[in-house]
Amino acid sequence: MQTHAVVFEQPNRIGLRELDVVAPGDDDVVVETIWSGISAGTEKLLFEGRMPQFPGMGYPLVPGYESVGRVVSAGRNCPGAIEGRLVFVPGARGYRDAAALFGASASRLVTAGERVIPIDDGLARDGTLLSLAATAYHALTLPGMAPPDLVIGHGIVGRLVARLIIAMGNPAPHVWEINPARHHGAAGYQVTTAEAGERRKWSSVLDASGDPDILDKAIAVLERGGEVTLAGFYSETMSFRFTPAFMREAHIRIAAEFRPADVHAVLDLLARGRLSLDGLITHSASPGDAEAAYRTAFGDPDCLKMILDWRELQ
Repeated sequence: MQTHAVVFEQPNRIGLRELDVVAPGDDDVVVETIWSGISAGTEKLLFEGRMPQFPGMGYPLVPGYESVGRVVSAGRNCPGAIEGRLVFVPGARGYRDAAALFGASASRLVTAGERVIPIDDGLARDGTLLSLAATAYHALTLPGMAPPDLVIGHGIVGRLVARLIIAMGNPAPHVWEINPARHHGAAGYQVTTAEAGERRKWSSVLDASGDPDILDKAIAVLERGGEVTLAGFYSETMSFRFTPAFMREAHIRIAAEFRPADVHAVLDLLARGRLSLDGLITHSASPGDAEAAYRTAFGDPDCLKMILDWRELQ
């Protein structure tokens, strides 16, 4: 089997090419991709060659963990995978000539049947946002965590965090964003800068900015016994001044990658009408224009989310 795939040939070099894919087994499903998202976080690190070493790393590689498509076929051990069903695919594998990290930016995917998650047709291309929404949900539900009253960063993860805080029945958070171009789009909460915001201390601060220097800034506005949750992925060494953290008896939490249960929790909130994904996808492109699309996703502050529409190759 062959597939068209986005390939990072080496750092700062990207293209679309045809790859051979291993034959699916009894535990696998084959999915025809309709849309895939571009991550401006981890994929940017892969593109720039700054990603810390993970299993499966190496160039050339196929990125992507935000794909939506329809099941084409399923192995005998995948009775729940119904042909024609729309599914969310958080990753794929099996390329003969490229590594897969995370492997879902391709026109046809082979992946374990247990990994795909059926979604409603009405979700359509917004299904590509499930990875980020589940990441935000996971960061908000760490054991013993207090709902954040301050969110730092109003990119797509910050927006999802703020929406989820409200959807989960908590008071609307305050949101800080240094880029004026990203002050718009608040849904039920207000966005301001640290300088213009309330002069107060916060009990729970969640960082969605990805700023590796955020800890000193966040700790400085904590209440005694307050906590900072790091919800981004930070490629550089992070540090903080001990004395302010000591005086506040600060707690620091780190949120790792989402789990399938987080995706299902987000789908439940969507089904009950408590959460909306409207207005978060701002750009779309053909996979044939992958290089321009990725550079826009990584460098344009007006681009909250870029998706590739694989139907344009058909």
